[in-house]
Amino acid sequence: MQVSILVGTMTGTAEIVAGDVKKALEAEGHGVDVLLMDNLKADVFARPGAFLICTSTYGQGDVPDNARDFYADLDKARPDLTGKLAGVIGLGDTTYGDTFNNGGAQFEQILRDLGATLVGERMQHNASGTTLPEEDGVAWALDWVKAVEPLQAAA
Repeated sequence: MQVSILVGTMTGTAEIVAGDVKKALEAEGHGVDVLLMDNLKADVFARPGAFLICTSTYGQGDVPDNARDFYADLDKARPDLTGKLAGVIGLGDTTYGDTFNNGGAQFEQILRDLGATLVGERMQHNASGTTLPEEDGVAWALDWVKAVEPLQAAA
């Protein structure tokens, strides 16, 4: 199965998580591309396979700076993502209270609004916790891809 990991990051943590997820999924026999959101447009969803958003939250609960234009393009272009399978790895910090993991939540919501099928619950890593985001991300992604495989095969 082909997986495109779309990365929204400020400090590089989401990129590290995406890199470790890529290695783990490739070890399971999947084709994986990691694409930073810096220059992405809504047409990225024309790619084959499933999509994994890996994003942090920044500022007052915003998507990271490198994801803003991509998010705005999704909202403006409003592509029909019906039949697209997706998941979200969200990175955040509970010390920010009401905006914890809001970057991931925003991407999850727009994907739903555009008709994508979200597989599994959004992963919500807490930077104030005791686990490493890359370890949690790999474990979550391995379960996610197992849930996506039969859906992809049926499509």
